[in-house]
Amino acid sequence: MKNKKILLLGGNGLSTNVLFNAINKQYGVSLVIIEEKEPLKVFLKRRIKRLGVSTVIGQILFSLLIASPLAYLSKGRVKEILGNADLNGEEIPSEKIIKVRSVNSSEALNLISKINPDLIIVSGTRIISKKILECVQCKFINIHAGITPKYRGVHGTYWALINNDIENSGVTIHFLDDGIDTGNIIEQRRISPTTRDNFVTYPFLQLSCGIELLYNAIENYFSDRIKPQEGGGESNLYYHPTITQYLYYRYIKGIK
Repeated sequence: MKNKKILLLGGNGLSTNVLFNAINKQYGVSLVIIEEKEPLKVFLKRRIKRLGVSTVIGQILFSLLIASPLAYLSKGRVKEILGNADLNGEEIPSEKIIKVRSVNSSEALNLISKINPDLIIVSGTRIISKKILECVQCKFINIHAGITPKYRGVHGTYWALINNDIENSGVTIHFLDDGIDTGNIIEQRRISPTTRDNFVTYPFLQLSCGIELLYNAIENYFSDRIKPQEGGGESNLYYHPTITQYLYYRYIKGIK
């Protein structure tokens, strides 16, 4: 399997580093294409159009006043989660990285087409366009931090806990299509957070579990044994909480 070309498309961050190190150790990664963050003005304009001004302001306040401090305070727990799964977040070697403005840019399309990989793994990018998905013959596989289709979007375990739906707290490995976490499901697994976990650490519990499933998916993909299934039942799309939502659920339901 070392002769297979695996391409990683990701955002710049710890999760992408962890995923690269795991997949590279097991199978080898030919190249990592890292997309830059979307310009803040463009991001805010699109988000306001979808959710409204007051919701977006609440999300910004949550990020600044809750999520950022919580990330700092949770560094030890994140390190423990990764260590327990024998994962590491060491920086990706610079010679393995090419940075692009967007995963949907013509630059990215040309790079992917030129490499012509056998498999593409996705980690934390914006929604990938149909023209990118169709520029090569191989499949795109994603680790999604939630049980689809019930928890599409972001922070699936957090919202499952808010909804008293612990049986749907977990991770999904799925093929990508041009929807938002709507691709055919390869495998899913539930996780059980501890009282030591919180909004910041839930995704790393999901990532460590998801990487185990991803190993199986890669093996089965190259052995033609994957049998993906369409997701059925309730389907919901979730976003980041606002500061008001987080504080309400923190003190009313005890969800961190």
